[in-house]
Amino acid sequence: MRIDLSLLRPALAAGLCTALLAALPAAALAHGAAGHAPKAATAAPSTESYPWGREGRAADVTRTIEVDMKDALRFVPGELRFRRGETVRLVVHNSGRVMHELVLGTEAELKRHAELMKQHPGMEHDEPYMAHVAPGERAEIVWTFDKPGRFMYGCLLPGHFEGGMVGRIVVR
Repeated sequence: MRIDLSLLRPALAAGLCTALLAALPAAALAHGAAGHAPKAATAAPSTESYPWGREGRAADVTRTIEVDMKDALRFVPGELRFRRGETVRLVVHNSGRVMHELVLGTEAELKRHAELMKQHPGMEHDEPYMAHVAPGERAEIVWTFDKPGRFMYGCLLPGHFEGGMVGRIVVR
């Protein structure tokens, strides 16, 4: 008796996808959503500067940009453009069913951090350039892009960054 393996491949692929999707919420939540309380609205912005800018003051916001995070491991929009010195409010919405985050940075910094997240998936941190967003929720980042260049944003939860959940930022 001979078995035609081409008939089994779709069933095996479907089973594998189902198993991976079932494990995804647990892996995403291992990041520690409870440890990411939003910063108080009255708190003074940090004075720390990064190659991709610095935390902005809400009073200086010149425009608000909505960014949607999807379980298909994509951001919408996938590219953001700013003028040097512009302070913006990024309103980040998680329209998916698993935890996502938006982290601003350079490509090298995001790759480094994504590797750390793989090694320490329960790592908790709260920086002004990060928004950790539970399914169906929103978060905000107020940021001043005070340096020109090309930067990125990404979801650094294990598997998300590697799956293509990144966006590009251009500051002129």
